[in-house]
Amino acid sequence: MGKNLFNKVWGMHEVQKLPNGDSQLFIGTHLMHEVTSPQAFSMLRERGLKVAFPQQTFATVDHIIPTKNRSRPFEDPEAEEMMEAIEKNTTDFGVTFFSPETGKQGVIHVIAPELGLIQPGMTVACGDSHTATHGAFGTIAFGIGTSQIRDVLATQTISIKKPKVRKIQIDGSLKKGVYAKDVILKVMQELGVKGGLGFAYEYSGKVIEEMSMEERMTVCNMSIEGGARAGYVTPDEKTFEYLKGREYFSKAFEKAKEFWKSISSDKDAEYDDVYTIGGSSIEPMVTWGTNPGHSIPITKNIPSPSDFEGAEKKVAEDALEYMGFNADEKMLGKKIDVAFIGSCTNGRISDFREAAKVIAGKKISGEVRALAVPGSQKVKKQAEEEGLDKIFIGAGFEWRDAGCSMCLAMNPDKLKGREICASSSNRNFKGRQGSPSGRTVLMSPAMVAACALEGKITDVRDYL
Repeated sequence: MGKNLFNKVWGMHEVQKLPNGDSQLFIGTHLMHEVTSPQAFSMLRERGLKVAFPQQTFATVDHIIPTKNRSRPFEDPEAEEMMEAIEKNTTDFGVTFFSPETGKQGVIHVIAPELGLIQPGMTVACGDSHTATHGAFGTIAFGIGTSQIRDVLATQTISIKKPKVRKIQIDGSLKKGVYAKDVILKVMQELGVKGGLGFAYEYSGKVIEEMSMEERMTVCNMSIEGGARAGYVTPDEKTFEYLKGREYFSKAFEKAKEFWKSISSDKDAEYDDVYTIGGSSIEPMVTWGTNPGHSIPITKNIPSPSDFEGAEKKVAEDALEYMGFNADEKMLGKKIDVAFIGSCTNGRISDFREAAKVIAGKKISGEVRALAVPGSQKVKKQAEEEGLDKIFIGAGFEWRDAGCSMCLAMNPDKLKGREICASSSNRNFKGRQGSPSGRTVLMSPAMVAACALEGKITDVRDYL
């Protein structure tokens, strides 16, 4: 049997087996932001340590930065404190920092690929759970904790248990109005939020092959929501073309391609498990509960807690109570208060293009507060060059600066009270968007746009 990409890349980066069975793994690219890094730098100072390979670490500010008023000091003193800390830490330790002044700032999982920092065959780590995004390029990419950030800074390695590999094959083709976000929500619905525990996911099949790199990033991004340690796509010509000419890619292109092809999964690669989904069966998806596995096609009714077993039955009961929904109701037609397009899942140029197609020449409901937040300064600039900002503003959206924004609300962009938000982000946990009682319904950016027009949960296919 041949080898899959995960095992090939892991083998290249495994320094040694540790006595506890974990691997000491070398990290090729280390990404960081302002929230999880201060403690790690403090640990280095306490021990008198330097950053071992500062040229391998790249930082930005995304979680706490305001997307409306960026004048310093920030209105939130804690946000200003974190901003000052990352400015000082990156300066003191010689780490590259993509600040707003550079024109390269944005959500870490958006800017790293667009700068060419992520290339096939790498190991990538970041103190952020959605680091799996970068697996779209044929990397092993995962989120790490603060002590592991310290370890990477000090040694460029971490101690980690090697997961098994599950191949998720999505055959056929997607129908009109179905996007990458719907694909990953379908995976969450079928395998659940714990189905990936102990696994890395390899996404394959015709649907994945036909996706753009940005769509593949959306799919890989939410691997962690299914419990998987990582998610990746084996690289192909789309991967190679995306990287050509990127700022941080300076290798001989043809030689690099030879290596990238060599680490792709072999045709007869062995996997610990294989799961297949028919792409043509996927519809636009929405969540009804409080985790991404609580997903249903827009045409279906909310399930009953009796459809679940064990602890999941109680989770479903609690979710319905929190959301204020009832079993067997439709999500279609439920009122929304807020529409949010952005995040590391869906804050790229293609996401705004698709949403703009839906709202062009139209006005959103007067009862909806709508935010369009580019994932990076580069995305914002490109969108404005294409005139997308005018479409969003003309429709009634607020066009903001780059940042995580309402995805997790560690900034001024928050829900209020029991507001319900149609969101293109990745998590619908209780209180995730800033209000302890706020409610989140996950969906594709195009679906969010349609919901903003109607002021209620809507099937985007009616607008295509």
